[in-house]
Amino acid sequence: MNFRTPAVRLGMLPAGIALALSPSFASAQDAAAGTTDLDRISVTGSRIRAANVETQQPILTLSRESLEKQGFSSVADVLNNLTSAGSPAISRSESLASGENVGGYYVDIRNLGAERTLVLMNGKRLGATTSGLQDLSQIPMGAVERIEVLKDGASAIYGSDAIAAVVNVITRKNVEGGEATAYFGQYGEGDGNTEQYSMTLGATGERGSLTLSAEYNKADPVFAKDRWYSKDGNLGPNSTPASWSALSQNGSWCNPTIYNCGSASAVWQTLNAGGDPLNAADYHPLTQNEWANANQQMTALTGVERKSVYINGTYDFTDSISLNTDLLYNERNTFQQIAGYPYQSRSFLTPLSGDSVYNPLGQDVDFRRRLWEVPRTTESQLKTTRFAPTVSGFFDFAGKTFDWDVGALFNRNESIVTSHGDASLIASEQALGPSFINSAGVATCGTAADPITNGCVPWNPLLPYGVAGAGSLADPALQEFLFPTFTTRGETKTTSFTANLAGSIVTMPAGDLGFAVGVEHRKEEGTFVPDAFAQSGMSTGLGQKPTRGEYELDEAYLELNVPILSDMPFAKELSLNMATRYSDYSNFGDTLNSKFGVTWRPIDELLVRGTYAEGFRAPTISDLYGGLSSSFERYIDPCGVTAPGSVAGNAACSAAGVPANYVQLGQGGNPCTTLPCATNDQFISGANPNLSPETSKSTTAGLVWSPRWVQGLDISLDWYKYEISDMIIADSVDRILRDCYVLGNSSRCASVVRGPAGNITALTYGTANLGKVETQGYDLGVKYRLPEMAIGNFSIDWQTSYLSSYDEEGQNSAGETITIGQVGTPGLFRVRSNATVGWTKGDFGVNWTARYYSGMAEDCIDIGCTDPDRYQNGEAAPIRKTGSNTFHDLQVSYTAPWDATIAVGANNVFDHRGALQYSAPNSAFAYYGGFDVGRFLYMKYTQRF
Repeated sequence: MNFRTPAVRLGMLPAGIALALSPSFASAQDAAAGTTDLDRISVTGSRIRAANVETQQPILTLSRESLEKQGFSSVADVLNNLTSAGSPAISRSESLASGENVGGYYVDIRNLGAERTLVLMNGKRLGATTSGLQDLSQIPMGAVERIEVLKDGASAIYGSDAIAAVVNVITRKNVEGGEATAYFGQYGEGDGNTEQYSMTLGATGERGSLTLSAEYNKADPVFAKDRWYSKDGNLGPNSTPASWSALSQNGSWCNPTIYNCGSASAVWQTLNAGGDPLNAADYHPLTQNEWANANQQMTALTGVERKSVYINGTYDFTDSISLNTDLLYNERNTFQQIAGYPYQSRSFLTPLSGDSVYNPLGQDVDFRRRLWEVPRTTESQLKTTRFAPTVSGFFDFAGKTFDWDVGALFNRNESIVTSHGDASLIASEQALGPSFINSAGVATCGTAADPITNGCVPWNPLLPYGVAGAGSLADPALQEFLFPTFTTRGETKTTSFTANLAGSIVTMPAGDLGFAVGVEHRKEEGTFVPDAFAQSGMSTGLGQKPTRGEYELDEAYLELNVPILSDMPFAKELSLNMATRYSDYSNFGDTLNSKFGVTWRPIDELLVRGTYAEGFRAPTISDLYGGLSSSFERYIDPCGVTAPGSVAGNAACSAAGVPANYVQLGQGGNPCTTLPCATNDQFISGANPNLSPETSKSTTAGLVWSPRWVQGLDISLDWYKYEISDMIIADSVDRILRDCYVLGNSSRCASVVRGPAGNITALTYGTANLGKVETQGYDLGVKYRLPEMAIGNFSIDWQTSYLSSYDEEGQNSAGETITIGQVGTPGLFRVRSNATVGWTKGDFGVNWTARYYSGMAEDCIDIGCTDPDRYQNGEAAPIRKTGSNTFHDLQVSYTAPWDATIAVGANNVFDHRGALQYSAPNSAFAYYGGFDVGRFLYMKYTQRF
């Protein structure tokens, strides 16, 4: 049944499916009768039911049919393919990422951050990490009926986090019969094998229904050594040994009798081929050709495995009271690998003891050795249990029908992160300490008078990888002693209780004055407990402290829909929608946020809409109560002579002891060849209990046009604008260094520690309400189903997002507040556009999709600086521009007579390669993390019964 008028056939939320948006409003009578009461229809973004179901805000609906025509096997992949989606948060390409969010799959609408897009499942929140990220991998693809994306702020309706958008994943229910699907795919290089099996079974009775969906999905990792952009190093195909890491698997040491081993002039030497490791004369200075290409051991795409079971049940107690329940269990496992740890003895005060049987000098010596034999691996497991019951119904009073519901949500996420490949500093100190040859001729830790008997095996870090010999790191016993398995555990709980009432207050000349009121109580709890080694700092891994916290809130909302004019010249419809929500938090106080919308239909075929919304995002548990953690940051030191806009030699740099000719140093104390450059030392970051909520204002205006003289054509155009203030952001390394050395703010220099060569050896920073962003742009949607022809049926779906501005607040070298335009920087594409052409004839179908990304620009390095003389806000800002990219997808399907569908396809069918991005945006490599990494071929078989 079609509930829409021809004027908005497409581009708006289809009214016929709107009932499932909010299970809290489901009517038992509707379910029993199998029909829909036109007077009681609800839409996304509104709690009110009305006969006219057009919405004041832009909503994109992805039907199950459209999902099946794409070659993606996860909800997150589908959403990140939307033109309005920003850079993926912690993408599968970010193998260097760490912490509790690693392994999850998130969506970022409008490039405002994944934590500012609220994700719902059947109208209720997904559980979030302590950082506020909602993992879409917990939703099985086979259970999805459709996905609806409200591309507008909606805090007045949904509360915190609904700043940029709301994603509502609607699952299947009232299924009769069954469906089984098998999916297989792999990249053209023969890796990244993906397999998925799902089954959905359902039965309906006179008073209820039961639907069960089970799914198994596994995608193997892809390794960097097997991709053109990563196998040669961080400069892609332009990499040379000079761009590799001097912390090599060819162990090197510094002779303290000749050199000052703590200075930049120190010479590090490695063993000659066939040389005697105990003969100090059998070593030569380490050359660049002996440096390490760490990418050879890294994953380019994280591996993932998911198992999930979803159950939906409905039961009609009476004709006016019904029960709806959702039960979900999901288990997700991810795998990532990076190169063996670049061990530097000076960083841990663990030299090779002069009393070690492997010391060639007879006195303590410092060494460098990448632990190549044992790559660092991380396996992240997330178990999700979700139970969401709702009792709903309706009653009549004074000639009006009122809908009510009471519901609850219990969501629990348990995470276990298991890592291996970082060395225990307790063990390494013993393995590098004094040792002796026992009576059996075996090297033993300790001394003859006091041997160490805890399983210690003496280690010779000067023995290069692949060279056999005593003390080799290839020895399984030594590996077992040095490398324990680390386990980090976390848990988050979301508990909420809701009650809603909706109906009509009075009938006005233009229609019913609708209302909705409701209350909600919610509690968020979270813990994240790192391994004891990480907490104590007694391993080579990144240090972390526990995160523990909780908060509660009580909320109440009111929404009104006021019809003003109806069925009049140039006013077929004119109505206003108003909503306000009061939120009272236990940790920071209260807030009131409102929203206003207008709908005007001057003629039947044209709809004009607009909204204004206030929004907020409460600080997360991690923001407020997170423990200290360490990381190796990528940054640009403005005191380095190679930095864009360098201030080398100015008063602040000189006062910090930085030489006027200083070149920023990276790993191994070697000059950085690309900027930003990874630090050689761990920096410390932490939480801030004094944070306040972020606030936002969003405005949209748009129109939907369905010309009556072109049947099947619908065009929508929407403009949007967001302003976010007091953004909770990490007080970045680059911001601190700019404030200290460029702006001369000496108070910001206190946490910066520099070494004798001028390099930064330590830095501490936290989070703060420092950010401010303004962005605006346009969304264009064109859908056209051509008239039926003898050669088949054709359809066109063209979605385009144009980013006209994305401005962040910053400061110039004079300390003045300026606006920094970011459009065109990696991930912030000026234009993203998807165009799909579909063809069907009988049982055959073909879909072709072209995905377009406009060009990007990044800071210059020595390679390919296209605009070296560029200025921005009166300062030098040279950039390197790259061209646009288009990826093409193809799927061919056949519906068999035995009620099955067979589909084969390819994503990135022409194996297009995106441009190199040396800043490694959303990736650990010189390639944008949102681009295809090869041609992906797949086959899918679906059997219905």
